[in-house]
Amino acid sequence: MFLFRNLVIEMIVHMYWDFPYLFNELKKGIASTLKKGHRDIQGIGIDTWGFDFGLITKDNQLLGNPFAYRDSRTDGIIERAFELLPQNRFYELTGIQFLQFNSVFQLLCMVEQENSLLRIADKMLFMPDLLNFFLTGEKTIEYSIASTSQMLNARTKTWEPEIFRLLGLAEELVLAIAEPGTIIGKLLPEVARETGSNKIDVIAPASHDTGSAVVAVPAQNGNWAYLSSGTWSLLGIETDNPIINEKSLNFNFTNEGGVNGKIRFLRNTMGLWLLQRCMYQWEVSGEKITYEQLPTLVNSARPFKCIINPDDKSFLNPPDMLSAIVNFCQKTGQSVPENKGEFVRCILESLALKYRYIIDIINLFKEKPVEVLHIVGGGSQNELLNQFTSNATGIPVVAGPSEATALGNVIVQAIAKKQLSSVEEGRSLIANSFDLKHYSPKDRQQWKETYQKVKRLCI
Repeated sequence: MFLFRNLVIEMIVHMYWDFPYLFNELKKGIASTLKKGHRDIQGIGIDTWGFDFGLITKDNQLLGNPFAYRDSRTDGIIERAFELLPQNRFYELTGIQFLQFNSVFQLLCMVEQENSLLRIADKMLFMPDLLNFFLTGEKTIEYSIASTSQMLNARTKTWEPEIFRLLGLAEELVLAIAEPGTIIGKLLPEVARETGSNKIDVIAPASHDTGSAVVAVPAQNGNWAYLSSGTWSLLGIETDNPIINEKSLNFNFTNEGGVNGKIRFLRNTMGLWLLQRCMYQWEVSGEKITYEQLPTLVNSARPFKCIINPDDKSFLNPPDMLSAIVNFCQKTGQSVPENKGEFVRCILESLALKYRYIIDIINLFKEKPVEVLHIVGGGSQNELLNQFTSNATGIPVVAGPSEATALGNVIVQAIAKKQLSSVEEGRSLIANSFDLKHYSPKDRQQWKETYQKVKRLCI
């Protein structure tokens, strides 16, 4: 495995991704894999986070570095957008959860600010599509990543003209949608030479990382839900058709694209970002805490001293996460965390209770309630959070695999190359190949009572 850091670059009050660096590291990863003896590579598939995009000129030049979704320029943009298109109409068309960094709102900011790049842009490509383009020279936009933009019609799965009229942009800025499993093209000759490779096929998996992660959920049958757990938490179910009604709008649920025509009906909520930022602050102050130390810290802290709403706007990108948590507790009339153990316990308990709230909502849309929760992604290794989640939800939790996104990516590639017959076969293969950890609910009465007390904070 070839790992590299992906850092946000701050320049003149804005936040950007360093795209040339990312592309160069991608090429290094290909070269490193080949040097390790893996010469018979059958395909390369790229998935990334959603929302962010780059702009390309007619002569195939990248216009600047893509904005990072946590950039503050979109503060207040949703309210301004609703003045142009009512909220219920927005949702009826797209079925997507309202998040201020959705692509449509990023574009609206650029339109409002008369951004000069938009005037000379020929095409807009989302992050994985942008990387694919510079690998192959072929411009495509894959369905699952496009669905995060809030610019697709959820039912037709094509670009929604009314959204483009809202933005005052021509639909020619985008391309026809490619399905997951599309073979985009082969590596450009110059990329092949630089990496020492052959002209390998580049294949579009579910290019949204959560889309790939859901493909790798090792569920065989039954009423299951998934939680893709990492910096963000994406908790939901697979459906055959989008669920778009007043109830799903009120609960701010999203209908994102999946593989084989599936819809990922889910709620995107804050995840381990809260803990990551606290640990970063402690490290900067010279008090580095490792993940191995967390159980000891948590066990030393009193349960349920304070609970936060992970989705409060104050936690999106505060300069000081510790202070943001303290301020939220004070604002809501709670005791404040006073040491590291209390901060960690507050975060993990709050996330677990938020998951309980979201599953309760999901059950409103199902004939039968969710019976088991599959947690995949890096957060599946957090045993404390997994156990708290089982306690809070009252259902069994199955954790793993941690590298679900990469595995789901590979499954779609393998189907495209006729090495696997279906997603179901891929899931069965994963279930039989990895050690999955099982958690059963504990301390149910205490968690139930606490949830009823703090439920208002979860909304």
